[in-house]
Amino acid sequence: MINKTTYNLVGVITLAAMLIKPTFAGPVELIAGVAFESFWGRILLVLLAVVMLPAVSRLMLHRRIAERRARRDLAFMATHDERFDWTFVQRRAMACFQRVRMGWQDGDFSDADSWMTDWYWQNQRLVHLDRCKREGLINVCRVKYISKLRPLLFIHRNAGCDHGNSVVIISITAKMQDYMIRQCSDQVVAGSLKWKSVESTWTLTMTNGKWKVSGFDAGGSTLRYAKQGKYLPDIESTLAGEVQAYSGNPGLLIDS
Repeated sequence: MINKTTYNLVGVITLAAMLIKPTFAGPVELIAGVAFESFWGRILLVLLAVVMLPAVSRLMLHRRIAERRARRDLAFMATHDERFDWTFVQRRAMACFQRVRMGWQDGDFSDADSWMTDWYWQNQRLVHLDRCKREGLINVCRVKYISKLRPLLFIHRNAGCDHGNSVVIISITAKMQDYMIRQCSDQVVAGSLKWKSVESTWTLTMTNGKWKVSGFDAGGSTLRYAKQGKYLPDIESTLAGEVQAYSGNPGLLIDS
């Protein structure tokens, strides 16, 4: 466990770094911060990494365990339905990633609505697009390539015996630019013009026979999802009847 002193030190370092070069939150997501791009910011980042090294090592272990569990359970379900094959899921996740990102940049989700659940589509249209238009902001989002996809959590639900509402949560790392500009002046108000390796977490839900985006997190939540694996029953037991294959802490995962 990390003691209180360590937490306080991390808090001080992080706050100091943020004060060096302020960051801004975009209309929906927190665009990749620029707090650590200055000289002193990088020094503080190194200090933070040293302090947090033991904790980070434990987090990585939890993450590897969760990834192995998710891959194993997906492989088992793939023997019953090809839509659970990890290669199939990866292709779908990459396509969803590109479509939704394009929608954010273009300010138009008309070509992406079939790649999102109805709830998420409404959320993005009302919260993200309408607010951007109202505030005169444009979300510039350019993706050079996707470097890594990892499953963090797979929840099989057998409602109606068609796997409806099954969920897979995926960490996607991409080389990209992600920043906000003011439409009238092209002034950058959030994010950075630099190309960065950015990790984000995407939730896909089986809806009407297709994997669709039902959630997005800009970062910092991978461990929260990875820890949910311990609450899952054996994947074999989820095939019998209408099983809601999740009995963990309901406060940590949205019941899609």
